[in-house]
Amino acid sequence: MLLIAGDLFHRQPLKRELKELNYLFSSLSHTQVVMIAGNHDYVGKDSYYRTFVWADHVHMLLSGEISCVEFPEYSLAVYGLSYYTREITEELYARAFPQRRQAYEILLAHGGDEKHIPMKKEDLLGLGYDYIALGHIHKPQQICPGKIAYAGALEPIDKNDTGIHGYISGELTTKGCRTKFVPAASREYVHMEVPVRADMTGHAVRTLIREKIAEKGEEHIYKIILTGERDADILFDVNDRDDLGNVIEIVDDTVPSYQFEKLKKQNRDNLLSQFIESFEGNEEGSIEHRALCEGVHALMETRRG
Repeated sequence: MLLIAGDLFHRQPLKRELKELNYLFSSLSHTQVVMIAGNHDYVGKDSYYRTFVWADHVHMLLSGEISCVEFPEYSLAVYGLSYYTREITEELYARAFPQRRQAYEILLAHGGDEKHIPMKKEDLLGLGYDYIALGHIHKPQQICPGKIAYAGALEPIDKNDTGIHGYISGELTTKGCRTKFVPAASREYVHMEVPVRADMTGHAVRTLIREKIAEKGEEHIYKIILTGERDADILFDVNDRDDLGNVIEIVDDTVPSYQFEKLKKQNRDNLLSQFIESFEGNEEGSIEHRALCEGVHALMETRRG
């Protein structure tokens, strides 16, 4: 049994995309497929979901109200509803009780925030389903082990969709439901911090980035965040990523390294000395220390100009 709790597509699917998907489903010789439409692939007035003819073992619960499909051979009924708009603010699952049509009953539910069918854990548990498969949240989450879970997206959707992705495998018996998360994504989006020292040049930093990517895995897609201190005379080129591999963004969060006491003595009769004194006593790494570094850098640049 393959259960899809909405947003199989990240937008309204085209007819040719449904045909390709149906072909893939048709290759499943011993698997029934049940799915609903979520807030991204909702059933709009011109949606191809409305008229598409699926393979015999593919079952889409198209109604905007709770409906079900039964599988007597498995003593199973699967319930769910599809979105007909991008947003639904009503708590539609709060009283979506199973009808006890089969020995085992599962709910497909999509949402969980204030704009997409709000739901409470205690309400869902009180419905009495043997298992509730949730969709909408991209990262896998166990809401109640063996009872309620978000499988998350099979693959990461954007650069902020970090972490492991895959699917949930489960077994439903008279003893209850046992589930496990199965990693399946071919790659991850990774936000990687790279610590920089004041004695490092731009080339040294790039070498360090390549080394860390090799350690973590070159198949992944990276957002690099440079941290620590840099030489005050060096600015890193965050737009030059061509030779680094799968790096989509570099963020420079380093601060210039200054000898503040020396600068204060050299500039005791001007604004720079007064500015440094106003930040004395703040710890390195604090917001105030970062403001000191950036302020001194700005004042030094003004003087150079």
